[in-house]
Amino acid sequence: MSGASGRINVMQPWFGPEEIAAVSEVIASGWVAQGPKVAQFETEFAHAQQVAHAVATSSCTTVLHLALVVAGVQAGDDVVLPSFSFVATANAPVYVGARPVFADVDPVTGNVTAASVEAVLTDRTRAVIVVDQGGVPVDLDAIRAVTDPRGIVVVEDAACGAGSTYRGRPVGAGAEVTAWSFHPRKIVTTGEGGMLTTSNPEWAARARRLREHAMSVSAADRHASVLAPAEQYLEVGYNYRMTDLQAAVGIVQLGRLPEVVDRRRQIAATYAKQIAELPGLRAVADPAWGTCNFQSFWVEVGEGYPVDRDGLLAHLAAADVSARRGIMAAHRQPAHAAVPHGPLPVTEHLTDSTLILPVFHQMSESEQARVVDALRSAGRGA
Repeated sequence: MSGASGRINVMQPWFGPEEIAAVSEVIASGWVAQGPKVAQFETEFAHAQQVAHAVATSSCTTVLHLALVVAGVQAGDDVVLPSFSFVATANAPVYVGARPVFADVDPVTGNVTAASVEAVLTDRTRAVIVVDQGGVPVDLDAIRAVTDPRGIVVVEDAACGAGSTYRGRPVGAGAEVTAWSFHPRKIVTTGEGGMLTTSNPEWAARARRLREHAMSVSAADRHASVLAPAEQYLEVGYNYRMTDLQAAVGIVQLGRLPEVVDRRRQIAATYAKQIAELPGLRAVADPAWGTCNFQSFWVEVGEGYPVDRDGLLAHLAAADVSARRGIMAAHRQPAHAAVPHGPLPVTEHLTDSTLILPVFHQMSESEQARVVDALRSAGRGA
């Protein structure tokens, strides 16, 4: 925990006695594997996100993999996606033998646009992965106006998106299939975990089978029977299950979501007001088509600021403020360095010039003031 004069972390999960009680209840029940709590979490998450089907998994990365599989992406296909994202987004197409095709992003939102996607479509493009980067909602309708007539599936990577809205609805509600993350850096966390949401009942049913070795009868149904029915393995599947221990935490966390988003937006508004007074800094903001949960509050360090991004990170660290470099560029990583791509000037600029400031539910006014004071002193060259 960060104290009045101690380290200020970039993020802290918000847990309380309710999560402890929920986990204790699961342990006392004797059923800790994927079971009734996972089913409850799926139902409540689907309701909260205004979608028809939700399928819990072990991580958002496994969801991205399953989303491409159920959407029919195969070896030799192209999948368009931003390089400006955590590397898991670019890894997922490789898992199915497809080729990542990197699209550039908008300089203000950090998200791919209809124009940047259309610019890199090929005859082999089978899917596009769009990302709500840092919780900023992507303009999904504009992108689907490009992809839908071509029969290209759009997968929404809403790893950071829980609590953000797009045109008055939760992000992901209008997507064919969406991937969510419950990593500890996320607003709703289960330690590790993910959720696939979709309006397609066949995709949801297949994802449920595939996450559990593609068994014809779920483990929960088998264990609930005195004489378990014989199962078949209908195709090559995976072990991508979530546990009831995780789901119990997720149910409590999901109930906290509106309060957490309200608090993060308050913190973001305070940052934005203060940063607007510092020449050379630009803070992330809501786009015209939605609202941001500010899962990551990122700031662009421009030429008008006395130090560059890395200099500001060092200055913050000296003040015991744990900021982070902005979103990575996957095409610069060794794992994807051999992937051919066109110019990505905005991606590279934002990767080199942005950082993420601390935001967490328990953040005090004095802690935020310390962060802002460090930004001001760096701006004075002090």
